[in-house]
Amino acid sequence: MPVRAKICGLSTPETTDAAVKGGASHIAFMFFAPSPRHLSFARAAALAARVPDHVGRVGVFVDPDDDLIDQAIAAGALTTLQLHKTAPDRTARLKLRTGLDIWSAVAVRERADLKTAQAFAGAADRILYDAKTPEGALLPGGMGVRFDWSLLRDHRHPLPWALSGGLTAENVAEAVRITGAELVDASSGLETAPGIKNVDKIAAFLKALSYL
Repeated sequence: MPVRAKICGLSTPETTDAAVKGGASHIAFMFFAPSPRHLSFARAAALAARVPDHVGRVGVFVDPDDDLIDQAIAAGALTTLQLHKTAPDRTARLKLRTGLDIWSAVAVRERADLKTAQAFAGAADRILYDAKTPEGALLPGGMGVRFDWSLLRDHRHPLPWALSGGLTAENVAEAVRITGAELVDASSGLETAPGIKNVDKIAAFLKALSYL
């Protein structure tokens, strides 16, 4: 099975089209105001209209309230919710309430952090292992930080999972080789500046996966 890719934090027609053309299985819109990748509902709607039905449309949230979730789902025609800093019980309620696919982000710096994933069994559909950002950082991800991929070697996952955190066209093959990831997630590694995706970087990342 080929390795699938989610391109996260898209904000322009050109980069959204590049992700789709390059074969991304998922594209993602950020709904978190402090992030440089944050989208208005109107912008999300315009971009979502460019995405064919076979590509998953993911909304990325940080402990969101119901109103934000509802408006984002409607605007982005979302198929998946990616939740950061959202407790398992809240995650389970959102899954029941929306009926959408739920990805729960687990921030990783050391092996003990992986145990957090166990709590989401039965609440989420997928775990997204992401690098833990520095203490006090405003953002929970998308900062180009990576963790020691060998921590995932031979790890028993409680759910299907994806790998995130500092992935680029240059290192994604190594990341997949070490972890065995079948779904990878890239954001800041495809940018020329925070929040500014680059068409060529997106194409190179997706092309690197095509050789695996």
